[in-house]
Amino acid sequence: MFGPQVGDRAPHFVGISHLGERISLRDYRGRWLVLYFYMKAYSPNCLQQARVFRDNHGDIKALGGDVLGVSIDEMPRQCRFAKHTGVTFPLIADEDRVISEAYGAARPLLPLDRRITFLIDPDGVVRFRFQHQFQVNKHLDDVVSALRELTTAVPEGRRIYARAAP
Repeated sequence: MFGPQVGDRAPHFVGISHLGERISLRDYRGRWLVLYFYMKAYSPNCLQQARVFRDNHGDIKALGGDVLGVSIDEMPRQCRFAKHTGVTFPLIADEDRVISEAYGAARPLLPLDRRITFLIDPDGVVRFRFQHQFQVNKHLDDVVSALRELTTAVPEGRRIYARAAP
C-alpha cells in the first residue's frame, strides 16, 4: 500500500483551490481534515462523492472537521466541476500529481487518482485511511463515524480534539 498509513505524519502539501486560494496542510493545523482524492471530475461516482460530502459538510464541520478534495484534473475542469456540484469546500487541481503521489493516490500510467480518503488529526497525523473504489457513500459514513468516535473520546475525564464549529 502506497502513501501514508495510519499513525504516519501526513505529507505536507501546497496547492491552489478552485477559488484561486493557496492551500497547505498547515492551514488545517488545530483542526481535523478530511482529505479525499477522487478519480476524475464528472465521472458518475465522483459526482456522487462530491455531492455526498457537500450535503454533509455541515455535519463534518459540527464535529470539528474540514473537507478538501483533490484530483489530477486541470484547473479549468476543477473549477467547472466545483460550480456544477455546488461544493462548499475547496477542491485542488493537482495537475502535476505531486500531492496525489505523496498520498499514494496517483495511479502509475493512468491519468486518474485512486479513491482514497484520509482523516488527519489536528496535529497532522493520519488517524484513518479509507479506500473504497466504488462504494463512494462509504467514505462519508466512515469519516463521520471516525470523527464521532475520536471527538467524543474521554481520556482522563476530558474531551480531546473536540471544538465548536466556527
